[in-house]
Amino acid sequence: MSYQADLSPTDAHALLLEREDAVLIDCRTQAEWVFVGVPVMENARFVQWTTYPDGAKNENFLSDAAGGLAQDQPIVVMCRSGARSAAGASALTAAGFTEVYNMVDGFEGDHDADGHRTGGWRGAGLPWKHQ
Repeated sequence: MSYQADLSPTDAHALLLEREDAVLIDCRTQAEWVFVGVPVMENARFVQWTTYPDGAKNENFLSDAAGGLAQDQPIVVMCRSGARSAAGASALTAAGFTEVYNMVDGFEGDHDADGHRTGGWRGAGLPWKHQ
């Protein structure tokens, strides 16, 4: 089962602002939240898809990410560059959530020609902070 759609960071931000019931799930690791930064949104949840440093799948992802949410509530899933969030969005959809989006380009985006990550949520100038 596939999630609803891929959204750019700016489209995801717009959805989160216009839909009061929308939730952002940042599924990066705790190390990424601490050392790279986090999105600033009142409706954000921070739930690792994989754990650091071992990279094991977080077996509690679904219960921690979706606890208390309605099955038809809009959910945007974010990671660093869009891969883990696609897996998380697919897992939420398979669990019966009907309006789940993957945020492509993630919090940091892909590497540029110099090996730096300059895209994503942060690169688009959307609200973020160091944790």
